[in-house]
Amino acid sequence: MNTSAQESTARKRCFDPVIDERTRLLVLGSLPGEKSLMLQEYYANRQNQFWSLMSEVIAVRLVPLDYSSRLKALLAHGVGLWDVVAEAHRKGSLDSNIRERNDNDLHGLLSRHPNIKAIAFNGGTAGRLGIKVLGAQAPAYQIVELPSSSPAYTLPYADKAMRWQSLRPILAAV
Repeated sequence: MNTSAQESTARKRCFDPVIDERTRLLVLGSLPGEKSLMLQEYYANRQNQFWSLMSEVIAVRLVPLDYSSRLKALLAHGVGLWDVVAEAHRKGSLDSNIRERNDNDLHGLLSRHPNIKAIAFNGGTAGRLGIKVLGAQAPAYQIVELPSSSPAYTLPYADKAMRWQSLRPILAAV
C-alpha cells in the first residue's frame, strides 16, 4: 500500500496528557500532526511555532532543550498539554481533514486535576471542538482561544506572539 493510501485510512491517536499536580493552565491542541505522531512528541514539526511561543510566555528558552526538558519546564511553570481529539481518521496533518473523531474525556481529566483554572485552545479547531466537549463545564474555567501555532496558519509570528502572551497574566495569577 502506498503512503497516500495509508494516510487516508490510518486512525491517528493523541498522546497521553502532560500534566501534574502543579498544572494550572491546560493547553489543548486538536490532534498531533504527522511529524509529531512519527516522533511521538507534542509539536515535533520544527516549523510549528509552539515551543517558540511558549518560550515567550514562560520566559524560558525551550527550543534548544531536548523534548523531556521542554515538558519539565512547562510543568514547572504550571502548564499542561493535551488534545481535544483522542483519535480520528485524518489524511495528513490538517485539522480540516479530521473525520470520524472520538474526543478525549476532558471532564474526567479536569475532575482529576482540580488545580486547573484556565484552558487555552491552540487554534480554531481545538477551540470549537473543545468548547463543545466542555459544554456546561466551560464557564468554570478561564478560556483562551489562541491563534494556531501551526505553520498552516499564516498569521505573522509577531501577531501570534502578542496573542499568546495573554497567557502570562493567567500563569501569574493561578
